[in-house]
Amino acid sequence: MIKYWLILCCVLAFGGWACSRPNTSQSMTTPQNPLLCDTASGTCAMPETAHTANPSEATITPETTAGKPVKIIYFTDPICSSCWGIEPQLRRLKLEYGAYLDIEYRMGGLLPSWEIYNSGGISKPSDVAQHWDEASAYYQMPIDGDVWLQDPLPSSYPPSVAFKAAQMQDGTKAIAFMRRLREMVFLEKKNITKPEHIATAATQSGLDAKQLAQDIGGKAQTLFEQDLALGRQMSVRGFPTMFFTDADGNRLTVYGFRPYEAYVDALKRLYPTATAQPFAADWESLFAKYPTLSTQEFAVLTGSSFAVAQNRLLDLFKQNKLRQQSCKNGVLWIK
Repeated sequence: MIKYWLILCCVLAFGGWACSRPNTSQSMTTPQNPLLCDTASGTCAMPETAHTANPSEATITPETTAGKPVKIIYFTDPICSSCWGIEPQLRRLKLEYGAYLDIEYRMGGLLPSWEIYNSGGISKPSDVAQHWDEASAYYQMPIDGDVWLQDPLPSSYPPSVAFKAAQMQDGTKAIAFMRRLREMVFLEKKNITKPEHIATAATQSGLDAKQLAQDIGGKAQTLFEQDLALGRQMSVRGFPTMFFTDADGNRLTVYGFRPYEAYVDALKRLYPTATAQPFAADWESLFAKYPTLSTQEFAVLTGSSFAVAQNRLLDLFKQNKLRQQSCKNGVLWIK
Protein backbone atom coordinates (compact mmCIF):
# COMPACT_ATOMS: atom_id res chain seq x y z
CA MET A 1 0.00 0.00 0.00
CA ILE A 2 2.86 2.40 0.83
CA LYS A 3 4.34 1.75 -2.61
CA TYR A 4 1.18 2.75 -4.42
CA TRP A 5 0.59 5.70 -2.09
CA LEU A 6 3.93 7.18 -3.10
CA ILE A 7 3.70 6.32 -6.78
CA LEU A 8 0.36 8.08 -6.98
CA CYS A 9 1.86 11.16 -5.39
CA CYS A 10 4.21 11.41 -8.36
CA VAL A 11 1.47 10.77 -10.90
CA LEU A 12 -0.62 13.63 -9.70
CA ALA A 13 -0.25 17.34 -9.57
CA PHE A 14 2.93 17.84 -7.59
CA GLY A 15 5.07 15.08 -9.03
CA GLY A 16 8.09 17.36 -8.87
CA TRP A 17 7.75 18.11 -5.17
CA ALA A 18 9.00 15.73 -2.54
CA CYS A 19 6.26 13.54 -1.16
CA SER A 20 6.59 12.62 2.47
CA ARG A 21 6.05 9.03 3.49
CA PRO A 22 2.95 8.15 5.46
CA ASN A 23 3.35 8.31 9.22
CA THR A 24 3.56 4.63 10.03
CA SER A 25 2.71 5.34 13.64
CA GLN A 26 -0.81 6.13 12.50
CA SER A 27 -3.38 3.51 11.63
CA MET A 28 -3.19 2.38 8.01
CA THR A 29 -6.96 2.81 7.87
CA THR A 30 -6.65 6.55 8.54
CA PRO A 31 -6.92 8.49 5.26
CA GLN A 32 -3.63 10.17 4.33
CA ASN A 33 -3.26 13.11 1.98
CA PRO A 34 -1.24 11.78 -0.99
CA LEU A 35 -0.12 15.28 -1.93
CA LEU A 36 1.84 16.21 1.18
CA CYS A 37 4.94 17.34 -0.71
CA ASP A 38 8.24 18.68 0.55
CA THR A 39 9.14 21.72 -1.51
CA ALA A 40 12.54 21.91 0.20
CA SER A 41 13.81 18.70 -1.40
CA GLY A 42 11.81 19.07 -4.61
CA THR A 43 11.39 15.34 -5.16
CA CYS A 44 8.68 12.72 -4.94
CA ALA A 45 10.58 10.25 -2.76
CA MET A 46 9.76 6.56 -2.76
CA PRO A 47 10.94 3.83 -0.37
CA GLU A 48 14.12 2.11 -1.45
CA THR A 49 12.16 -1.10 -1.91
CA ALA A 50 9.60 0.43 -4.25
CA HIS A 51 11.71 0.25 -7.38
CA THR A 52 14.47 -2.22 -6.62
CA ALA A 53 15.43 -4.59 -9.39
CA ASN A 54 13.88 -8.02 -9.62
CA PRO A 55 16.69 -10.60 -9.48
CA SER A 56 14.98 -12.55 -12.26
CA GLU A 57 15.24 -9.60 -14.65
CA ALA A 58 18.17 -9.37 -17.02
CA THR A 59 20.45 -6.37 -16.62
CA ILE A 60 19.54 -3.58 -19.03
CA THR A 61 22.46 -1.59 -20.41
CA PRO A 62 21.74 2.05 -21.33
CA GLU A 63 22.69 3.18 -24.80
CA THR A 64 26.18 4.62 -25.20
CA THR A 65 26.86 8.27 -25.92
CA ALA A 66 28.40 9.03 -29.29
CA GLY A 67 30.96 11.79 -29.10
CA LYS A 68 29.47 13.88 -26.27
CA PRO A 69 31.12 14.06 -22.84
CA VAL A 70 28.00 13.76 -20.67
CA LYS A 71 24.95 11.55 -21.00
CA ILE A 72 21.57 12.13 -19.35
CA ILE A 73 19.19 9.23 -18.80
CA TYR A 74 15.85 10.96 -18.32
CA PHE A 75 13.01 8.99 -16.72
CA THR A 76 9.69 10.65 -17.52
CA ASP A 77 6.06 9.92 -18.33
CA PRO A 78 3.50 11.49 -20.71
CA ILE A 79 1.16 12.53 -17.86
CA CYS A 80 3.81 13.60 -15.34
CA SER A 81 2.90 17.21 -14.54
CA SER A 82 6.28 17.96 -12.99
CA CYS A 83 7.95 16.70 -16.17
CA TRP A 84 5.81 19.23 -18.01
CA GLY A 85 6.94 21.73 -15.40
CA ILE A 86 10.64 21.32 -16.26
CA GLU A 87 10.15 21.76 -20.01
CA PRO A 88 11.40 25.39 -19.85
CA GLN A 89 14.62 24.33 -18.10
CA LEU A 90 15.14 21.33 -20.38
CA ARG A 91 14.64 23.35 -23.55
CA ARG A 92 17.14 25.99 -22.44
CA LEU A 93 19.63 23.30 -21.40
CA LYS A 94 19.48 21.81 -24.89
CA LEU A 95 20.08 25.20 -26.51
CA GLU A 96 22.93 26.32 -24.26
CA TYR A 97 24.67 23.03 -23.50
CA GLY A 98 23.45 20.64 -26.18
CA ALA A 99 26.99 20.30 -27.54
CA TYR A 100 28.00 18.53 -24.32
CA LEU A 101 24.90 16.44 -23.69
CA ASP A 102 23.24 13.37 -25.08
CA ILE A 103 19.76 12.87 -23.58
CA GLU A 104 18.22 9.40 -23.55
CA TYR A 105 14.48 9.38 -22.82
CA ARG A 106 13.12 6.49 -20.76
CA MET A 107 9.53 5.87 -19.68
CA GLY A 108 8.80 5.64 -15.96
CA GLY A 109 5.33 4.05 -15.97
CA LEU A 110 3.59 6.34 -13.45
CA LEU A 111 0.01 5.11 -13.72
CA PRO A 112 -0.45 1.38 -14.43
CA SER A 113 -4.16 1.39 -13.51
CA TRP A 114 -6.60 3.27 -11.31
CA GLU A 115 -7.71 0.00 -9.75
CA ILE A 116 -4.69 0.04 -7.43
CA TYR A 117 -5.43 3.48 -6.00
CA ASN A 118 -8.16 3.26 -3.36
CA SER A 119 -6.97 5.24 -0.34
CA GLY A 120 -5.59 8.54 0.88
CA GLY A 121 -8.42 10.65 -0.51
CA ILE A 122 -7.58 9.67 -4.10
CA SER A 123 -9.74 6.82 -5.28
CA LYS A 124 -10.84 7.91 -8.75
CA PRO A 125 -9.63 10.14 -11.60
CA SER A 126 -11.96 13.02 -10.73
CA ASP A 127 -10.05 13.48 -7.46
CA VAL A 128 -7.03 14.64 -9.49
CA ALA A 129 -8.63 17.59 -11.29
CA GLN A 130 -8.09 20.22 -8.59
CA HIS A 131 -4.53 19.09 -7.96
CA TRP A 132 -3.58 19.54 -11.62
CA ASP A 133 -5.05 23.05 -11.56
CA GLU A 134 -2.89 23.83 -8.52
CA ALA A 135 0.17 22.37 -10.23
CA SER A 136 -0.41 24.72 -13.15
CA ALA A 137 -0.13 27.73 -10.85
CA TYR A 138 2.98 26.37 -9.15
CA TYR A 139 4.89 25.55 -12.32
CA GLN A 140 3.45 28.52 -14.28
CA MET A 141 2.72 26.07 -17.08
CA PRO A 142 -0.71 25.67 -18.71
CA ILE A 143 -2.51 22.63 -17.27
CA ASP A 144 -6.26 22.04 -17.23
CA GLY A 145 -7.27 19.40 -14.72
CA ASP A 146 -10.75 19.03 -16.21
CA VAL A 147 -9.54 16.13 -18.39
CA TRP A 148 -9.95 14.00 -15.25
CA LEU A 149 -13.59 15.05 -15.10
CA GLN A 150 -14.48 14.90 -18.79
CA ASP A 151 -12.41 12.12 -20.34
CA PRO A 152 -10.13 10.57 -17.68
CA LEU A 153 -7.15 8.42 -18.57
CA PRO A 154 -7.22 4.86 -17.20
CA SER A 155 -3.43 4.51 -17.40
CA SER A 156 -0.27 6.21 -18.67
CA TYR A 157 0.99 2.98 -20.24
CA PRO A 158 -0.58 3.31 -23.74
CA PRO A 159 1.02 6.70 -24.55
CA SER A 160 4.28 5.47 -23.02
CA VAL A 161 4.34 2.46 -25.33
CA ALA A 162 3.44 4.78 -28.21
CA PHE A 163 6.49 6.90 -27.40
CA LYS A 164 8.72 3.83 -27.58
CA ALA A 165 7.18 3.06 -30.98
CA ALA A 166 7.94 6.63 -32.07
CA GLN A 167 11.58 6.22 -30.99
CA MET A 168 11.81 3.21 -33.28
CA GLN A 169 11.11 5.51 -36.23
CA ASP A 170 13.05 8.66 -35.31
CA GLY A 171 14.43 9.92 -32.01
CA THR A 172 13.96 13.61 -32.75
CA LYS A 173 10.42 13.16 -34.02
CA ALA A 174 9.66 11.02 -30.96
CA ILE A 175 10.44 14.00 -28.70
CA ALA A 176 8.12 16.17 -30.81
CA PHE A 177 5.51 13.42 -30.50
CA MET A 178 5.84 13.41 -26.71
CA ARG A 179 5.46 17.17 -26.69
CA ARG A 180 2.30 16.94 -28.77
CA LEU A 181 0.83 14.27 -26.48
CA ARG A 182 1.44 16.49 -23.47
CA GLU A 183 -0.16 19.49 -25.14
CA MET A 184 -3.18 17.32 -25.86
CA VAL A 185 -3.60 16.08 -22.30
CA PHE A 186 -2.55 19.19 -20.36
CA LEU A 187 -4.27 21.87 -22.47
CA GLU A 188 -6.77 20.19 -24.76
CA LYS A 189 -8.20 17.78 -22.18
CA LYS A 190 -7.78 14.81 -24.51
CA ASN A 191 -7.50 11.26 -23.32
CA ILE A 192 -4.16 10.35 -24.90
CA THR A 193 -4.66 6.64 -24.34
CA LYS A 194 -7.10 6.65 -27.26
CA PRO A 195 -5.70 5.42 -30.60
CA GLU A 196 -7.18 8.32 -32.56
CA HIS A 197 -5.34 10.91 -30.47
CA ILE A 198 -2.10 8.94 -30.64
CA ALA A 199 -2.44 8.71 -34.43
CA THR A 200 -3.11 12.43 -34.74
CA ALA A 201 -0.09 13.31 -32.61
CA ALA A 202 2.06 10.96 -34.69
CA THR A 203 1.00 12.53 -37.98
CA GLN A 204 1.48 16.05 -36.64
CA SER A 205 4.99 15.08 -35.52
CA GLY A 206 5.99 13.74 -38.92
CA LEU A 207 5.75 10.07 -37.98
CA ASP A 208 4.15 7.23 -39.92
CA ALA A 209 0.97 6.68 -37.91
CA LYS A 210 0.23 3.31 -39.49
CA GLN A 211 3.71 2.00 -38.71
CA LEU A 212 3.42 3.43 -35.21
CA ALA A 213 0.23 1.46 -34.58
CA GLN A 214 1.90 -1.75 -35.77
CA ASP A 215 4.92 -1.20 -33.54
CA ILE A 216 2.69 -0.42 -30.54
CA GLY A 217 1.30 -3.91 -30.87
CA GLY A 218 4.77 -5.39 -31.32
CA LYS A 219 8.29 -4.49 -30.27
CA ALA A 220 7.39 -1.19 -28.58
CA GLN A 221 5.78 -3.07 -25.70
CA THR A 222 9.04 -4.93 -25.08
CA LEU A 223 11.01 -1.68 -25.20
CA PHE A 224 8.66 -0.14 -22.66
CA GLU A 225 9.06 -3.11 -20.35
CA GLN A 226 12.84 -2.70 -20.66
CA ASP A 227 12.49 0.94 -19.57
CA LEU A 228 10.54 -0.14 -16.50
CA ALA A 229 13.18 -2.77 -15.73
CA LEU A 230 15.97 -0.21 -16.10
CA GLY A 231 14.15 2.13 -13.73
CA ARG A 232 14.00 -0.61 -11.11
CA GLN A 233 17.62 -1.49 -11.77
CA MET A 234 18.69 2.13 -11.26
CA SER A 235 16.45 2.49 -8.16
CA VAL A 236 14.42 5.32 -9.66
CA ARG A 237 12.29 6.70 -6.82
CA GLY A 238 10.45 9.60 -8.45
CA PHE A 239 9.76 11.53 -11.60
CA PRO A 240 11.24 13.37 -13.32
CA THR A 241 14.64 11.80 -12.64
CA MET A 242 17.79 12.66 -14.58
CA PHE A 243 21.02 10.69 -14.28
CA PHE A 244 24.07 12.67 -15.50
CA THR A 245 27.00 10.37 -16.36
CA ASP A 246 30.45 11.20 -17.76
CA ALA A 247 32.81 9.06 -19.84
CA ASP A 248 34.43 7.62 -16.70
CA GLY A 249 31.13 6.44 -15.28
CA ASN A 250 30.85 9.16 -12.63
CA ARG A 251 27.19 9.89 -12.01
CA LEU A 252 25.08 12.66 -10.51
CA THR A 253 21.31 12.56 -10.10
CA VAL A 254 18.83 15.43 -10.31
CA TYR A 255 15.40 14.54 -8.91
CA GLY A 256 12.17 16.35 -9.51
CA PHE A 257 11.40 19.94 -10.42
CA ARG A 258 14.48 22.13 -10.08
CA PRO A 259 15.58 25.60 -11.17
CA TYR A 260 17.65 25.79 -14.32
CA GLU A 261 20.91 26.28 -12.41
CA ALA A 262 20.62 22.84 -10.82
CA TYR A 263 20.88 21.10 -14.19
CA VAL A 264 23.79 23.28 -15.28
CA ASP A 265 25.57 22.60 -11.99
CA ALA A 266 25.24 18.82 -12.47
CA LEU A 267 26.75 19.10 -15.94
CA LYS A 268 29.64 21.30 -14.83
CA ARG A 269 30.49 19.11 -11.88
CA LEU A 270 31.07 16.27 -14.33
CA TYR A 271 32.52 18.39 -17.13
CA PRO A 272 33.92 21.63 -15.65
CA THR A 273 34.96 23.13 -18.99
CA ALA A 274 31.39 23.16 -20.32
CA THR A 275 30.43 26.70 -21.28
CA ALA A 276 27.07 28.09 -22.32
CA GLN A 277 26.79 28.42 -26.08
CA PRO A 278 25.10 31.60 -27.31
CA PHE A 279 21.79 31.11 -29.04
CA ALA A 280 19.44 33.45 -30.83
CA ALA A 281 16.80 34.49 -28.29
CA ASP A 282 14.66 36.66 -30.54
CA TRP A 283 11.10 35.43 -30.83
CA GLU A 284 11.37 34.33 -34.48
CA SER A 285 14.44 32.19 -33.84
CA LEU A 286 12.91 30.60 -30.75
CA PHE A 287 9.67 29.71 -32.51
CA ALA A 288 11.65 28.35 -35.47
CA LYS A 289 13.35 25.97 -33.04
CA TYR A 290 10.30 25.23 -30.85
CA PRO A 291 6.98 25.58 -32.75
CA THR A 292 5.02 25.97 -29.51
CA LEU A 293 6.07 27.81 -26.36
CA SER A 294 4.33 28.51 -23.09
CA THR A 295 4.77 31.92 -21.49
CA GLN A 296 7.08 30.41 -18.88
CA GLU A 297 9.18 28.72 -21.55
CA PHE A 298 9.55 32.01 -23.41
CA ALA A 299 10.51 33.73 -20.14
CA VAL A 300 13.19 31.15 -19.31
CA LEU A 301 14.61 31.12 -22.85
CA THR A 302 14.76 34.91 -23.10
CA GLY A 303 15.97 35.45 -19.52
CA SER A 304 13.01 37.67 -18.69
CA SER A 305 10.32 37.67 -16.03
CA PHE A 306 6.99 35.97 -16.61
CA ALA A 307 5.23 39.34 -16.77
CA VAL A 308 7.65 40.76 -19.34
CA ALA A 309 7.41 37.60 -21.44
CA GLN A 310 3.63 37.67 -21.30
CA ASN A 311 3.46 41.29 -22.46
CA ARG A 312 5.86 40.62 -25.32
CA LEU A 313 3.88 37.59 -26.49
CA LEU A 314 0.59 39.48 -26.25
CA ASP A 315 2.06 42.23 -28.45
CA LEU A 316 3.07 39.64 -31.05
CA PHE A 317 -0.41 38.13 -30.85
CA LYS A 318 -2.03 41.52 -31.46
CA GLN A 319 0.25 41.94 -34.49
CA ASN A 320 -1.03 38.59 -35.83
CA LYS A 321 2.46 37.11 -35.61
CA LEU A 322 1.43 34.49 -33.07
CA ARG A 323 -1.75 32.63 -32.29
CA GLN A 324 -2.96 31.30 -28.98
CA GLN A 325 -4.05 27.92 -27.72
CA SER A 326 -5.69 28.71 -24.42
CA CYS A 327 -6.91 26.66 -21.52
CA LYS A 328 -8.39 27.89 -18.27
CA ASN A 329 -4.96 27.96 -16.62
CA GLY A 330 -2.70 29.38 -19.29
CA VAL A 331 -1.71 29.80 -22.90
CA LEU A 332 0.41 28.01 -25.46
CA TRP A 333 1.79 30.33 -28.16
CA ILE A 334 2.12 29.15 -31.75
CA LYS A 335 3.74 30.89 -34.71
